[in-house]
Amino acid sequence: MSLTAALLAATLFLGVSAQTPFYTGEVYLQPGNNSNKCYQTSNYNGAPVVIADCDTSGNSADQKWTFSGGSVKIYNGQKCLDVTDGNTADGTKLQVWDCYPNSVNQQFYFTRDYHLAWTNHGKCVDLTDGSMANGNKIQLWSCSGTNPNQRVNTGYMFNKQPTKSQNGQTGTNACGTGSSDSSNCQTLVINSIDDFCLWGPPTTATIGDSEAYEVAYCTKGGHGTRVMPQGTLKGVHFVKTPDYVQVTGVGDFTKIHVKARDDGGELDNHGADGNGNPAGGLVYGTPFSSSGVPAQFHEWTNFMSATEFCIRACTGPNAANNCNHIYDVMGCTFNMPASYSANVFESCQGDDSLPVGIYTNGNSVSTWYQGVNPTPSAHPIPSSSNCVTTATVGYGN
Repeated sequence: MSLTAALLAATLFLGVSAQTPFYTGEVYLQPGNNSNKCYQTSNYNGAPVVIADCDTSGNSADQKWTFSGGSVKIYNGQKCLDVTDGNTADGTKLQVWDCYPNSVNQQFYFTRDYHLAWTNHGKCVDLTDGSMANGNKIQLWSCSGTNPNQRVNTGYMFNKQPTKSQNGQTGTNACGTGSSDSSNCQTLVINSIDDFCLWGPPTTATIGDSEAYEVAYCTKGGHGTRVMPQGTLKGVHFVKTPDYVQVTGVGDFTKIHVKARDDGGELDNHGADGNGNPAGGLVYGTPFSSSGVPAQFHEWTNFMSATEFCIRACTGPNAANNCNHIYDVMGCTFNMPASYSANVFESCQGDDSLPVGIYTNGNSVSTWYQGVNPTPSAHPIPSSSNCVTTATVGYGN
């Protein structure tokens, strides 16, 4: 058995701690790492579960699911995700049906590697033929840790975020549209070179000491967050690639309460306990949104120090690899090779970076793991083009 398969098998039998997503309340189920598509159904017995464009208003009862009692419920708990006729064959289409307590056909759980598994059957919810076409019916298939069609994300629409998205969260995701120096907003946006946010401590602290409760600081108001004071950013390089958006640069981050001379640390959507750092931290952006409304990034990573930052938010089937979070002590230049020049503010299109930690020598491919000597060089900076420069990045606009 491969390491990936072994890890999946272990995950599928973790028990209660892995039965529900880390996000709480009503959530949207989204296939792969495509935040423009959602699982949708209708309110009658036997209604199929299909792919549809997400309702960005956050009001569609046909797309809002809850996890309760070992089942996945919709329509205020009146209908449940159901295996049609209890058929265990690969390719069986899923439906909704009146909820029945302890019905074997309605027992599902959510794994730590983002699979939705049929309890005790070794079958997982699967995107039929990998098609994102509206109306494509969701099916069951034998669970595989390497099958991208079985990745299921849970999340929220930007316009209907909950007060808190995770247990133990210190701040809020219902941030409003203003700005405040005392805001405890824990939602970031990454829209453009002059409209993005970073994580920082609410009061002076190191990143390592405050990672669980950091708050959002943005380049402009209107997101319900704190606003970076003028002079915070000394250089910014914004790049959009086919699979991620990334912002890197330098600055004086003591202005957003990072302790002076702090070498920094990493924030990401996983964290040691799965709740993310900070707990409840959500990231949205427009670069890959089909509607123009900021869409949720389900994989992201942000390194912060007193003088340097980098943040990357990923989409698509390779999102987890492109936003790898296991090299947390290696810093920005190793994880995100890019420009970190002072006094340069530019926005570019770019190529994807080579996967961090993966090295190719002829036909041989190897993975370097943090802490193993010797430490290899970082990958080269990817090519970029169509760069547009600006004099600076505005504050509070």
